[in-house]
Amino acid sequence: MDRRRFLATAGTLPWAVPLLRPGLSEAATGYPNRAITYVAPYPAGTTTDFVARAVAQALAAEVGQPVVVDNRGGAGGTIGSGLVAHAKPDGYTLLQGSTSTHGINPTLYSKLPYDAEKSFEPIGLIASSPLILIVNPQLPARTAQELIALARARPGTLRYGSAGNGSSQHLGGQLFESKANVDLMHVPYKGGSAAMTDLLGGQIDMMFEIFPTALPHMQSGRLRALGVTSLKRMPQLPELATLAESGVPGYEMATWHGMLAPAGTPRDIVVALNQSLARALATPALQARFAAAGLQAAPASPEDFGRFIHAEVRRWSGIVKASGARIE
Repeated sequence: MDRRRFLATAGTLPWAVPLLRPGLSEAATGYPNRAITYVAPYPAGTTTDFVARAVAQALAAEVGQPVVVDNRGGAGGTIGSGLVAHAKPDGYTLLQGSTSTHGINPTLYSKLPYDAEKSFEPIGLIASSPLILIVNPQLPARTAQELIALARARPGTLRYGSAGNGSSQHLGGQLFESKANVDLMHVPYKGGSAAMTDLLGGQIDMMFEIFPTALPHMQSGRLRALGVTSLKRMPQLPELATLAESGVPGYEMATWHGMLAPAGTPRDIVVALNQSLARALATPALQARFAAAGLQAAPASPEDFGRFIHAEVRRWSGIVKASGARIE
């Protein structure tokens, strides 16, 4: 199943296989009977952290035990992911995986402390969110078509910022260059906040940014939005056209978050967690928190999430290689 079809049908996918009480593994008997550690492999204050804490709160109410978020940031999510990959597979240490940890990193990093597919048991997809193409208002482009024309007239001079080489912002720009047939100048920063500061100051011209960060500057008029990277318009910004309908046919990019357990976690625990996660994602409170952050809940079965990760690793491999980004 390719990524487009998966996200388009996520809302109708079966969330889990019925859990049969007879024949439970010994590890699953009475599960969970103590706190669950939920590793967010990025620092506090990031989108990953926001999603992890929102999910942990809702999931705790479903399973009847505390779900404690443990931020293990560093090395683009590889440290926290490696920690969970080597944890005891008993359902008490889980990972919030993402586009970076299970899509981009397998090609970006020459060595990883985990295998994106073999080291984990997929539990379920949580949510996805597109990026927004924003520009400094000083740039004489009010639409994506005008930006493309400007970039073709001034090849290699329009500057787009990112949180660093291999980040989703960088690869969003790389994909834009490829699909729109333009030549841009990538300016990597040590974090997205530094890039945003320079975009607001006019030191760079454009960025591909997440909804919560971009929205206040769009509303104030300090930045101009030219398009959204999903195939469908965002419910939060219905007036903002997609890049695919604005002169860049086939352009699609979204960041996603999902829950995983160490490989070897008993099947009945995986299924039980999938069911609990699906119920948590269906609660109005969690859906409201996601909507405010530009996220869309997208629950799926463990099998479909596993196929999705398989497709993501291969999809991002080509984009990362074309970007030339590599971390030794």
